[in-house]
Amino acid sequence: MGAKGTRATDELRRAGIPHRLHEYASGERHGEERDERPSYGLEAAAALGVEPGRIHKTLVAVVDDRLVVAIVPVDRQLDLKALADAVHGRKASLADPGTAERATGYVVGGISPIGQRRRLTTVLDAGASAFDAVFVSAGRRGLQIELAPADLVAATGAVVAPIAREG
Repeated sequence: MGAKGTRATDELRRAGIPHRLHEYASGERHGEERDERPSYGLEAAAALGVEPGRIHKTLVAVVDDRLVVAIVPVDRQLDLKALADAVHGRKASLADPGTAERATGYVVGGISPIGQRRRLTTVLDAGASAFDAVFVSAGRRGLQIELAPADLVAATGAVVAPIAREG
């Protein structure tokens, strides 16, 4: 891995999927209270000068008894019921951050939907198709991958469904 390389970027290169990397200075958040819920995605949008609807956050949820990845715009909220419906489940809740980190191999604020430790069922919000390119974490804070929504689907095996709602 190069200085900017991550498992996500390595996987995209191996698959021949076109993408661009965008690095920015990320504020450190060590020691913050958990209920403050910092928005790494909004920070990325501001730093990169990109509209927030194009930057997507990667969330790990528990649907029934299995882990599922949800990719939604940073300026919207995950609709847990819609996520459960998209994967033919009954009930969904956000996974504990430690569980998400162990399953993906990435740290919160830098979880990429690509190149995870183990491939989880993934759902991309249908709104992503409105853009030629979207941004997702490259696997560390301060590094985003820009790629076409169809290429994101190809890289993750994602199902596309309307899973975001106004916050």
